[in-house]
Parts: sequence; C-alpha cells; structure tokens
Amino acid sequence: MSTFPEATPGQRPKPVTNKGRIIARSLLLTVLALVLTACSAVRLAYNQAPSLGYWWIDGYADLNEVQTGQMRRDIDTFFAWHRSSELPSYINRLQQWQQLAAADSNPDLACVQFTQLQTAYLRMIDRALEPMAKLAITLSPTQLQHMQRRYAKGNKEFEADYVRVSAEERINNLLERATDRYETLYGDLNDAQLKLLRDRIRQSPFDGPRVHAERLRRQSDLLKTLRELQAERSVTPAMAVTALRGWHDRVMESPTPGFPAYSDALVRSGCEQFAALHNTTTAEQRAHAVRVLKDYETDLRALTAEQH
Repeated sequence: MSTFPEATPGQRPKPVTNKGRIIARSLLLTVLALVLTACSAVRLAYNQAPSLGYWWIDGYADLNEVQTGQMRRDIDTFFAWHRSSELPSYINRLQQWQQLAAADSNPDLACVQFTQLQTAYLRMIDRALEPMAKLAITLSPTQLQHMQRRYAKGNKEFEADYVRVSAEERINNLLERATDRYETLYGDLNDAQLKLLRDRIRQSPFDGPRVHAERLRRQSDLLKTLRELQAERSVTPAMAVTALRGWHDRVMESPTPGFPAYSDALVRSGCEQFAALHNTTTAEQRAHAVRVLKDYETDLRALTAEQH
C-alpha cells in the first residue's frame, strides 16, 4: 500500500494507528479498501471482492491450478466470516461518523477514528494469516521471482510519483489524491479549501524517498521470510503462520531506526489535516458527507441481509 498522511473517514478506510500507518498489502486480504468505494457500487464491489482478492494475489504470485483452488476456497471462507462478523461493526461506525460529520472536529478525535479501524484490520490479519501461510509454503522459487518483478513494477510507479520528481510535483501528486478523497466525502472543495489542503501537504512530514526505502525493506523482508520457509525441509503451516506474523509485526513497527517516530508524525499530520479541512466545510458540504455515509450504511445493511 502506498503510504500517505492525508486521509479522511469518508474515504476508502485504511487502517491507521501510531505504529500502523504503513501497512502491508502483500499476501493479505485488504478488505477495508473494497468495502467503502463509491456508494452506488458498495454492494457490487463487496460481492465481487472474493474474485478481486484472488486476482490481486494471483497478480503477485502467479498461482498454479492447485494453489488457485485452495486460495479461492480460503477467500470464500474469509469473506463469509467477514460478512457475518465484521460488517455489523462497520455499520455502527458509519452511524457514528454521520454524527461526527455534522459537527466540528479536532486532531485527537480524528485519530481516534483511525485507531478504531486498526482493531478491525488486526482482526482481519489474524483471520487471514492461516490461509496465507498455507499458500506461502507452496510457493516456488519461480513464483517468488514473479513477486519480485511485480514489486519492481509498483516501485517504479511510486518513484515516478513521489521520489524522482521535484518537490512541487510531489505536492501536486499528493494534492490530487487527497482532493479526490475529500471530494468523495464533501463534494467539490472551494478555492480556499484547496489552498488550505495544499498548505497542509506542503507542511506534512511526508518524505517520498524515506517511504520508498521502507517499502523496499518490507518487500525484501517478506521475500526473505518466504525463501527461508522454502528452505525448511519439514515446514508446517503453523511455522509459516509464525514467520508471517513476525514479518507483519515488523511492518506495523519498522525495525528501521527512527521510522516508528516518523510514522507517528505522519499519522498526526493526517489527523491535523483532516480536522483543519473539516472545520472549514459549509453546512451543505457536511450534509453531503452525512448523505454519503448514510448511503454506505444502507448498502452495508443490505449486504448483511443477503446472508440470511
């Protein structure tokens, strides 16, 4: 996952805490990113999520026929659990956000909302580790090379947007992403709000090269972990779960000196940015946000009803 401090409760949720702003996509089912898309497409996106999840994993690992059958079954099981156990809590959270959207905010309150998402994310990780571990011990050296090439492609894209660009180009790229997210929630931003957002991004501690270096560390760490599992003569799924959990722990709190504190600063900057922009929104923009969040809630209620 690309790492940005700019985020809002109305965007596609990304789990955020002091130690968890930089989280991994690799071999993990990023369900939250599929749940809250454009409100008219929530149900469609969620119902398609098992297939999308499979194709995303296959894009990294180039699964063979046996792995494909097992992974599709595991993904279906995962989403059956998620639909019955997790969606109700999302509905409750969306109801809370509707109330919050109608009033002023502050950075502490914004960070609390992101922290709550972290709990849901970690529950998903706990549920996903076992099937991911089963896959991990079947990956071949050729498949790991495929993963490495896929990582390289994504890294070039990240570098093009946030590393091998001027400071102003980087700000423009961040601004474009942030504006799209905020306007999904509030509708069109006015000129003063766009200026505020640009100023906040300019003040952000976001450091493209530093984030890129951490991306490379995570990727190298995962590939090393998987290769070590391959080298074990009698590796078990339980051993693989332990190894992948250790890798994920190093994602959540990087061993790179200074990076956890840097991650904290990114989180705080994002919370401050959201609160500052939200507090400039008009009554019409806040009403728009409430409608968007209500539509999300309605769609998730329909999704929970579909299982009965």
